[in-house]
Amino acid sequence: MSDSAYKVETTSRLAQWRIENLASCTYRKSDPFKIGKWNWHLTVEKSKMLFVKLHPEISNLTRDNPPIASFIIRVVCSVGDRKSLTHPEITDRKLKSNDDFVWAIEVPLTGKFIIDVEFLDLKIVPPENDVVNGVPGLIFDGKLCKICRVESLALFGPEGFSGKRSNATALASLGRMLRENIHTDIIINASDGSIGAHRAVLAARSPVFRSMFSHDLKEKELSTINISDMSIEACQAFLSYIYGNIEHEDFLTHRLALLGAADKYDISDLKEACHDSLLEDIDAKNVLERLQNASLFALPKLKSSCMRYLVKFGKIYDIRDEFNAFLLCADRELIAEVFHEVLIAWKGF
Repeated sequence: MSDSAYKVETTSRLAQWRIENLASCTYRKSDPFKIGKWNWHLTVEKSKMLFVKLHPEISNLTRDNPPIASFIIRVVCSVGDRKSLTHPEITDRKLKSNDDFVWAIEVPLTGKFIIDVEFLDLKIVPPENDVVNGVPGLIFDGKLCKICRVESLALFGPEGFSGKRSNATALASLGRMLRENIHTDIIINASDGSIGAHRAVLAARSPVFRSMFSHDLKEKELSTINISDMSIEACQAFLSYIYGNIEHEDFLTHRLALLGAADKYDISDLKEACHDSLLEDIDAKNVLERLQNASLFALPKLKSSCMRYLVKFGKIYDIRDEFNAFLLCADRELIAEVFHEVLIAWKGF
């Protein structure tokens, strides 16, 4: 049997295992695939029923920091009308061994089928001192976002103490300048409100702003910048990023608006941060919007990931109504690219 029979295809939060044929009384275990910090396995066993298991690979990491997972798992018949069976959503299930999640399917399955797992949330229980009100930390792609605020241990090490403390103090002071309107000298008008800022800070972070203030443009003369395509909340998040004190939740909430602002005002590090973040949680609800933004802002990796999610992982079938609406309004070249990918996938099937 070819190695591809055991390979699981993944995106940041989605895993699919395509099984060409599973004979009666057959057991099969997938190759390991990485989601979050852990390597995972899917197993199937067919006797009178089909048993599907999902579990992390046994390791010291799993023993010490078992994942607490929320996910949706389906079995999809990959021929004909793509009929599927969906397990009720699993929420906050601790997974340590191959017996912690077992799905017994009574419906007989023959021929080709797909096991599809979409991870909604992955957590670990951090050390006792790092838990706030019993809430564990959220983790994806190896990045732990603890709910509590923890000072970096490196800050208190023997090396680099003064420099890191100085940087932290400077950033806090910049944030205070914005928050408390200390000596602001420019007004930014958003679509539904205004906020004060500092020319020097804006000019240092954006060549577009620097050009505005260096030439006799209306922004320099009137001491105002009109950003009518952003709400005041998104504009506040934009300025908070520029000043170095944006909150993670604000960043996530306004990613698309921040992406547009980063492109418009040529702030490359913000554009890259938005790009990386948008890659991490592509799903059926946002994939078409992200595909259009990837095309608009020339983000090839995001475009490729959205195409892969839609075509290779077959999610285009799950959002037929939304996709039909997309066909009516999307850029013609982008639509042609999607159908090109579909044709390639059909030829390879």
